[in-house]
Amino acid sequence: MTASTNATTRVAARAVDAVKTYGEGDAQVQALAGITVNFDRGQFTAIMGPSGSGKSTLLHCIAGLDSLTSGAVFIGDTDLGTLNDKALTLLRRDKVGFIFQAFNLIPTLNAEENIALPLSIAGKKPDPEWHDQVVGAVGLSDRLKHRPSELSGGQQQRVAAARALVSRPEIVFADEPSGNLDSQSGAELLGFMRRAVDDLGQTIVMVTHNPLDAAYADKVIFLADGQTVDSMDNPTSERVLDRLKTLEA
Repeated sequence: MTASTNATTRVAARAVDAVKTYGEGDAQVQALAGITVNFDRGQFTAIMGPSGSGKSTLLHCIAGLDSLTSGAVFIGDTDLGTLNDKALTLLRRDKVGFIFQAFNLIPTLNAEENIALPLSIAGKKPDPEWHDQVVGAVGLSDRLKHRPSELSGGQQQRVAAARALVSRPEIVFADEPSGNLDSQSGAELLGFMRRAVDDLGQTIVMVTHNPLDAAYADKVIFLADGQTVDSMDNPTSERVLDRLKTLEA
């Protein structure tokens, strides 16, 4: 395998000269101003920046939930801009997991049924060994028969996280996943996401405004005005907070 091929296979998702504008004329807003960034396999990456910096727009475009004005985004070697709606839907279903601030659980299904839902829709069954690993890692083995209304907010979000992982996606995108949780539940969720990377080999890209959440990541990418302005390996909450202060000054 050549070095260039090696580099490609190490990258789970990437953006190349990504531009996203909303509106027209005087009302036009440029959310992304030509971002090029890689997200490596088996790594937990956080995206941070001031309000309006383009964090969620970047996440949604790379995840195929929104389209770019120009530039390209790839999941693996697949250029999302070349896919029609059906192919894009299949790619999101088969290769991507999502964890949102809202839990998005089906209230009439129990935890186990909610976890298996994406695979059920695809007409597939979870790999039993992987399913048990994910459920064990999320710490809900004794709550699988409970419906969402019988679970705490933190437990519901961990069900949502397990649902994102059970199909063994190539990459998981998380948008402010602890935003609706208290500090203890948030820490439990982030701890699970960290273990999913360390123990299960998962790739996670997370948007957050919280330096404590970012400290769980391997790397933080900082945005400002729709551009990448810095990155930080092995972040701590103190270093992240200090860097954010300079961006918001």
